[in-house]
Amino acid sequence: MNDRKTSAIPGAREGERPAAPEKPRLSTDVRVWKVSKISSKTAPYQLRWVVAGKVRHATFTTAALADSRRSELWQAMRRGEAFDVETGLPESELRAAAEKENVKPDPSWWDFSREYMAVRWRATAAKTREGLADSLATAALGMLGGSPGVPDLEDVRRAVRWAVVPAHKGQEPPPDLEKVCAWLASNSLPLSALRDSKAVRDVHYRLSFKLDGKPAAADTYKRRRRGFSTAMDYAIEEGYLDGNPLAGLKRPGANGSDAVDPRVLVNEVQGRQLLTAVSYVGSVHRNRGRRLVAFFACILYAAMRPAEVVGLRLSDCHLPEKGWGTLTLWETRPISGKKWTDSGERHDKRGLKSREPGTDRPVPIPPVLVAMLRAHLKEFGTAKDGRLFPNERGDLLGTSSYWRVWQEARLLALPPDKLDSPLARKPYHLRATCITNWLRAGLPVAEVARRAGNSPEVIHRRYAGCIDDSEEENNKRIERTMGWDADVR
Repeated sequence: MNDRKTSAIPGAREGERPAAPEKPRLSTDVRVWKVSKISSKTAPYQLRWVVAGKVRHATFTTAALADSRRSELWQAMRRGEAFDVETGLPESELRAAAEKENVKPDPSWWDFSREYMAVRWRATAAKTREGLADSLATAALGMLGGSPGVPDLEDVRRAVRWAVVPAHKGQEPPPDLEKVCAWLASNSLPLSALRDSKAVRDVHYRLSFKLDGKPAAADTYKRRRRGFSTAMDYAIEEGYLDGNPLAGLKRPGANGSDAVDPRVLVNEVQGRQLLTAVSYVGSVHRNRGRRLVAFFACILYAAMRPAEVVGLRLSDCHLPEKGWGTLTLWETRPISGKKWTDSGERHDKRGLKSREPGTDRPVPIPPVLVAMLRAHLKEFGTAKDGRLFPNERGDLLGTSSYWRVWQEARLLALPPDKLDSPLARKPYHLRATCITNWLRAGLPVAEVARRAGNSPEVIHRRYAGCIDDSEEENNKRIERTMGWDADVR
């Protein structure tokens, strides 16, 4: 015999269950009151709770049943679940109802972002995790809807980046993000909003522009859009959406080119001057700059990525007394931040970019770089684990450390009219210089791609404009090919 009766008020456990709303409005502003007794012969025990200011109640025939239901609601609150404002039900019960009624779930962008990152986390590198989190946090700015009290946009980005880390599930947000997280959990638009063109335009705008309204860099836009698209692939697989809402949508005014700007490249003299200037950075006792001369030379003469140089070990180096040597690259040590890595350290430890784990990339290096590495080892030795370029404490070298040295070296090496130019503005531009020099020397594109750790397609696309800028030399080649006498015009 059924010993429980419920009212028809939302939240009752028996009888006809209310259909899940198409776009539920969720809130974590929930309070559950104690069970009280009312004047009723059939169901004298009443449970009341409040969701976003709306009072809900259900009645029961026994106190034990009322206490059991109260415990269920209380446990849902402890798990951090949001409640539906209209029905008063926890989100988990809404999902169960939707599945029972064969209704596709429609999570909010806030919940979807956390769900997606939990799925992707285990199989992705720390840098990829950080990039995905940035994409989700940026897209969240376009999924805020029109609810009042919208938080500061930078706080929204920080809140989403914090919330999507799986290790933070069940934790209280940082005090300065507590209200922001609660607002986003209650007011973020549902994923189905991306079927509407306005929401899609808002999201695309946020991916394309910075918070100050200026266009984001081309690489930044591509990374954000790529991360958003992988999230949409998951949404399609789970049945949340039927297709990628950004499919076919192009960035306004962008040509999609990621070609290297020839103005960033240094010539032979400028390259030597910059390396010399690096040696003068910092005091004599700290050797802050001298420790990094060979570090930047590896980028300039071997086209290594900075994170690859950070992970370079003595065992990777063949440095003969004369002639060319070889660096056999195995790993990269990019900085991602402690919350993104499995080890809890700032540097991730990964295989080479765009290569299967465990594969290497031998890079021949010229005698000038061999000599610089031998001199570096003689003066500074290696870290305990054999790395050539630790920081001054013997730990992994951070991006900020070598970045500051490079900026100071530019001030010393470049004339005033070049300081504000793009010339060698980033250490990475030394890599572009090296790749360009290889191409100008006549190396086959496939060999350049192998040494640089890129695909031939990337080399063609990014460096075509850098190797075709010598008009005088090209004219001489035409004259030689045509058999013309250069003295006869």
